Amino acid sequence: MRYRTLGPSGLLVSELCLGTMTFGGSEGIWGQIGQLKQDEADELVKTAVDAGINFIDTANVYAGGESERILGQSIRNLGLPRDDLVIATKVLGAMGEGPNSRGASRAHILAQAKASLARLQLDHIDLYQIHGFDPVMPIAETLEALNTLVQHGHVRYIGLSNWAAWQIVKAVGVAEARKLAPIMSLQAYYTLVGRDLEREIAPMLLSEGIGLMVWSPLAGGFLSGKYSGGSTGNAEGRRAGFDFPPVNLERGDAAIEAMRGIAAAKGCSVAQVALAWLLHQPVVTSVIVGAKRVEQLQDNIRSTEVKLGAEDLATLDAVTRLPAEYPGWMLERQSQYRKPFVTP
Repeated sequence: MRYRTLGPSGLLVSELCLGTMTFGGSEGIWGQIGQLKQDEADELVKTAVDAGINFIDTANVYAGGESERILGQSIRNLGLPRDDLVIATKVLGAMGEGPNSRGASRAHILAQAKASLARLQLDHIDLYQIHGFDPVMPIAETLEALNTLVQHGHVRYIGLSNWAAWQIVKAVGVAEARKLAPIMSLQAYYTLVGRDLEREIAPMLLSEGIGLMVWSPLAGGFLSGKYSGGSTGNAEGRRAGFDFPPVNLERGDAAIEAMRGIAAAKGCSVAQVALAWLLHQPVVTSVIVGAKRVEQLQDNIRSTEVKLGAEDLATLDAVTRLPAEYPGWMLERQSQYRKPFVTP
């Protein structure tokens, strides 16, 4: 397991992060994603930590708080040293019926941070993330609330999730102007069959030095290799009942066909190729891997041993590359004016 700094901080996080969305579900969407009980979660956490994973991600909305509660109890059950772990959670979604029991207001953020700490049985959260963009709330209020948590020692670092590039840059500017806690990371969707992030978000993250945590790196199971012929109906696992994130099946089938060839040549699984591709992308800090079974998690962990050569990366890029879109094609064209005068 390798470790990378989280954004502009000195905090070292493992290149794989254990996702806990499968912990504690009972009905509805969370029941479809995962229904792991305490002993099963304990086994997954132990497997991850034994493999060198020090980064664990959850959210207050996962299974209505059960994911956080189970994770916190796992840390205690396993006797894991707190300082050896980097615990991340998120806030935004509805945690009650009222209009103020959701969103990124100061009131909701401060209340939910306290509730998350209680469920996790911790005295601080290492990375506290805003789970999505709140169009009602001024960005300054959100950042001021996060800064309060950092000043009080309840949160060490702050991050965002599922924000557009312009929203993130605006937040960066507000934080710098008001001398608030800086944004360290973005949690976003990024896969071989979902490369939209490369248009605006990835260049912005590299420019601003913000770290990237990737969620659903197997596209909700699509890149596990269980799917064929553009069909999800014959598949096992989560995507058969919860078809998300959306995937262009024609391009997806082409990607899987190429991945199968690479996997066969390297003696690894298709899923490991998908994860390894992400680990080869300069913008990626950590890839979040969730699982329902220890064997599934172990298979994902072995992706850190898969080395993709230039030819492999070119093959995968050729079948999954985004079509040209303005202003990208114009920026590329006009950048040629300066290239002859710039030393590589």
